[in-house]
Amino acid sequence: MVSDDWTFHGGRLDRARMVYADAPRPWIDLSTGINPHGWDAGLAGPIDWRALPDPQALGRLEAAAAACFGAAPDRVRALPGTEIGLRLLPALGLPAPFRHVEPGYRTHGDALAGSIAISADALDQEAARGGTILLANPNNPDGGILPPATLVDLARRIAGKGGWLVVDEAFADACPEAGILPMLEADLPVIVLRSFGKYFGLAGLRLGFMIAPPAMLERLDRRLGSWPVSAAAIAIGTAAYRDAAWIAATRRRLRADADALDALLTRHGLEGRGACPLFRLIETDDAPALFERLARQGILTRPFDYQPRWLRLGLPADAAFDRLDRALAHG
Repeated sequence: MVSDDWTFHGGRLDRARMVYADAPRPWIDLSTGINPHGWDAGLAGPIDWRALPDPQALGRLEAAAAACFGAAPDRVRALPGTEIGLRLLPALGLPAPFRHVEPGYRTHGDALAGSIAISADALDQEAARGGTILLANPNNPDGGILPPATLVDLARRIAGKGGWLVVDEAFADACPEAGILPMLEADLPVIVLRSFGKYFGLAGLRLGFMIAPPAMLERLDRRLGSWPVSAAAIAIGTAAYRDAAWIAATRRRLRADADALDALLTRHGLEGRGACPLFRLIETDDAPALFERLARQGILTRPFDYQPRWLRLGLPADAAFDRLDRALAHG
């Protein structure tokens, strides 16, 4: 029963529990592409819920994030999730015409009113028109990665026409080779969005970042106000970004787990696509039936209304591999 409940965003376990009331518990949510091995938020220590968020502590968070991103701290602003950053783009004075790359995030087409969908193959041609181009790298849902050098060249060409490039790097912490920030010149008109919750496995914290030239950040600051993120987001985000050992070990673990997922899918006659280890896209004529079969086994995946032959699977946690294996085997 593939419906709009699951084709717009992942994570609708509440609806899945209602529709598939007889499915085994606990549910396994593979619909979101969030790291199943999340950072231990308890390592951040106690949080003072009585005080307003401290501006100096916010600055330390942004500096810690900047060090991980390869960006200057004064070009980083914390957001209550990258979704908010996308929704604020129309208020930042970006030039028209607006275009977004498809296939990609559903939110991208909604964020810029009047935005026209283009393919990645058309980026060179579209850069010559100026305006604003929004894309994801790594891309979602196919996990494709455009080389950062290619994006820097694209940014230079669109800048020559008075335009801006917006790069959504929500999954780039898991794929550091995709990050554009270490290669950017200071004056290039580029906005980069980074997510905290996906890589650190703490999506409920609602923390993200916008990295942009100072003049653009001044416009953002006027929209966000004095306390853009919570004290909890500041404390947990700062400690997590400073945990270099965990970050490095998790990148290795995710690569190994993605290889294991690829092998599992191959055993069942399926091929996983994508360079991002947090999810795989499979293409099959049986995608709607496969979504249904897995849901009846308490495993939620991500279907797509615009491409019914696609199904995206997030990376399973350790024990979930066995359940996914059994569900695929007994179809």
